[in-house]
Amino acid sequence: MELAFKGKLGYNAKLLKLVLIMMLVVWTGSAIVVFGIVFLELSIWGMEDVYYNNVACEGECIFFQNKASSTASLVLSFYIPGVGMLSIYLKIFLVAQRQARSIQGTTNQNSVGKSQRKATKTLAIIMGVFLSFWTPFFVINSIDPFINYSTPPVLFETLVWIGYFNSAINPMVYAFFYSWFRRAFRIIISGQIFQPDSSEIQLFLE
Repeated sequence: MELAFKGKLGYNAKLLKLVLIMMLVVWTGSAIVVFGIVFLELSIWGMEDVYYNNVACEGECIFFQNKASSTASLVLSFYIPGVGMLSIYLKIFLVAQRQARSIQGTTNQNSVGKSQRKATKTLAIIMGVFLSFWTPFFVINSIDPFINYSTPPVLFETLVWIGYFNSAINPMVYAFFYSWFRRAFRIIISGQIFQPDSSEIQLFLE
């Protein structure tokens, strides 16, 4: 029992370390990209005269990008995260499939199949929502410098907010498919999370 407990603690410590490293990589990478493109004005490199003579900051500043900057933004902010998400979700799906097959002999196969289909459907919907909401913006953003910046500002703003709306959709997807997510959300909203015994609340009742 003691060895199992120590093994679990060691696994949790490694997992925490991995999470912290990934968070550091993500935030550092994002900071470097934003600092390089925005604060160093690499997005208008070679087009400074065009920008300062034709773009006015009235109420808000338009994020103006040259061809190189828009292409880099497309790759760093959309293609690489998209491929990363697809790869991670595919790995999760394959691991879930292996685990489901390994326990089919000790549990109800119908229950396993139902859980597996739900997980697959949830991952597919989340990935589909991400691509559907962000693809229009990144397509327009990447081709705009090549069509002489003829995209209407209103269309740009609309596509940006559609992309932002993706963040609001994800919790709804999880809430629709998983009762434990709805239960956890109610615990947070009701303030039960601040109770001393909140760590003992059982979320997986099914």
